[in-house]
Amino acid sequence: MAHALIALAFVGAYLTAEGERWRAWHVTLGYVLAVALAFRVVYGLVGPRPARVSAWFRKLAAAPPWWRAAVAAARDARPGALPWRQGQNLAMAAVIAAIVLALPVLLLSGLAPHLGWVGGAAADALSELHEALGEAVPGLVLLHVGLVLALSLLRRQNQARPMLDGRVPGAGPDLARRNHGALALLLAAAAAGIDAGQRPPAQAPGAPSASAASAHRHGDDD
Repeated sequence: MAHALIALAFVGAYLTAEGERWRAWHVTLGYVLAVALAFRVVYGLVGPRPARVSAWFRKLAAAPPWWRAAVAAARDARPGALPWRQGQNLAMAAVIAAIVLALPVLLLSGLAPHLGWVGGAAADALSELHEALGEAVPGLVLLHVGLVLALSLLRRQNQARPMLDGRVPGAGPDLARRNHGALALLLAAAAAGIDAGQRPPAQAPGAPSASAASAHRHGDDD
């Protein structure tokens, strides 16, 4: 559920980033993304072992020895000695870690100016950072999706299915004893409730819109 909310909220926020007409949706989806990401990080710290965030970084810790093995295999012209499967896992872990590290910066750089936590030059700088990351993070997301598709073809196994049903093929113990359906529904309800909390109040006929009032204030400030 957290993965689905993060993906849907990010795509929705990206599609509504341009134009004042969609600004309310953009901000609302940003809040949904923040809640889902915060839950995922907390769950990755205290949840079951297969969902731990530390699993990604344990894989990344194997990068230096893998690189030394790759250099040795290339030097000796022994491509068969290269640990290809570990390299694939490292690539996936690196992309996931990059997304997880970039998303909080993307969220804070957008919310801080919107909520008035900063102003002036700092707000302008954060807005520019937010826009730059908004163009860069989709590249990481597409790389992540591309790796999932490529590994599914290479390994002849659907690499996306475990994100849907929580199971991998083959014999072995159940690492997660049961699904936490109630927790997933609670997270979905919290995300759905954000939209209601972000709805603007009804305006009297002929009253200026919030965006128009904001633009007028900015004009006065200038």
